[in-house]
Amino acid sequence: MNAIILTAIWGIVMMLAGAFIKNKSTPKYLAIGGLVLIILANGIELNWQEPLFAIDVKDMLHTNSFNLTFIAVMLVCTLLYFLLNGRDIEKVGNHVAEYFALIFFVLCGVAIVATFNTLLMLFIGIEIISIPLYILTGSDKRNLKSNEAALKYFLMGSFSTGIMLMGIAFIYGGNTSASFFLDRINMGAGTMPVMIAIGLVLLLISMSFKVSAAPFHFWTPDVYDGAPTVFTSFMATIVKAAGFFAFVRLFENAFGTVQPQWQKLIVVITAATLLIGNLTAVFQQSVKRMLAYSSIAQAGFMLFALFALNEKAKEGLVLYAAAYSLATIGIFAVLIKMNDYTIDGFNGLAKKQPILALTATIFLLSLTGIPLTAGFQAKFYMLLAAVSNGHQIWLVILAVLCAAISAYYYFRVIQAMYFKDGNETVEQEWDVTPAFKALLVITAGLIIALGIYPNLLLDWLHY
Repeated sequence: MNAIILTAIWGIVMMLAGAFIKNKSTPKYLAIGGLVLIILANGIELNWQEPLFAIDVKDMLHTNSFNLTFIAVMLVCTLLYFLLNGRDIEKVGNHVAEYFALIFFVLCGVAIVATFNTLLMLFIGIEIISIPLYILTGSDKRNLKSNEAALKYFLMGSFSTGIMLMGIAFIYGGNTSASFFLDRINMGAGTMPVMIAIGLVLLLISMSFKVSAAPFHFWTPDVYDGAPTVFTSFMATIVKAAGFFAFVRLFENAFGTVQPQWQKLIVVITAATLLIGNLTAVFQQSVKRMLAYSSIAQAGFMLFALFALNEKAKEGLVLYAAAYSLATIGIFAVLIKMNDYTIDGFNGLAKKQPILALTATIFLLSLTGIPLTAGFQAKFYMLLAAVSNGHQIWLVILAVLCAAISAYYYFRVIQAMYFKDGNETVEQEWDVTPAFKALLVITAGLIIALGIYPNLLLDWLHY
């Protein structure tokens, strides 16, 4: 509750700051200070299970240690994102404070979709996340690719929202209790009522679009590639992880009792997402576009939480959200500093910027799932949850094979950094400060720490 209210308030504060503060650097420090305050308030609620703001929401939102821990992970990852990319956000345009305001409104939506208890709040949360993202995607108005990406994202996002509303309408119409509350949706005995079954499928389609799961992933590469790189980093991490958390929360609380009736649909979507994401990433020459396709592949692993829907899967989802967000924010922070986004642009980086190359290697190893990284533990928890489900073992084998395929395209970047010579005729001015390098090392250290001792995070889930 604290996170929802404070992120909304701070979003308004940042909008007012944009009107009165002309210094481009001040909004960054104001945003970082506000985010630290929100993290502390969320930590207080997590420790004492009592919000600072006692507001009656009539059970439309429900908080516990599990979703408060997830919100805390997302807030900390956003803080690292601000610290690493604050200077790059300032370079996007003249409306720096407004960019931070939009990000705070997105975080408000993230907190809502992590705690919603009705279909109405799910819809509101998704829209609060989506609308600022449409604006951020097209924020580089001088770039035609950014404008095209924003238009495509807006049109596809609006279409998927319509599908979600239609699904909610079918569920409400087929529900004998006439309620939007998740725990009051009556599944009936045996086979689901037809209207609820249709509503479930429509919600599955719309949520698959939001998390870029195949075959509803087609918007992702173009939008991620066209958006300003600094905002792509945020979209591919915090927003995607929040979408998955909402996805799992919705299907567990509303449709968990009839899981066998929709689980096969998840199996098909998971297999398609793993295959399409990994196979298409192999052929990419642009690292930014490769990371867009690899984010689809990572979505395939996160779908195991929905497939298994057990305690181990829920723990794995939070760990995966942390591991994936940290590694992706880190590798995008390195990518932003490059003039050339192709794989060849990374040639010889280890000789020019050894700290950037070393930390980028740790980020890529984590995304691959190499032991002693958080990515390995996250994938292990997901696969363990799927195996404990007791069937569809072939899907686990497919995931392992796809992880092996991912090693090829991730290791191509590592090979370029350490085993290829850079183009000496092309000089690049490195906008890299000692503080930036220190933050990269801290981010890489967190990935190693979670890889060695994942309970550092998981113990909070049952606090």
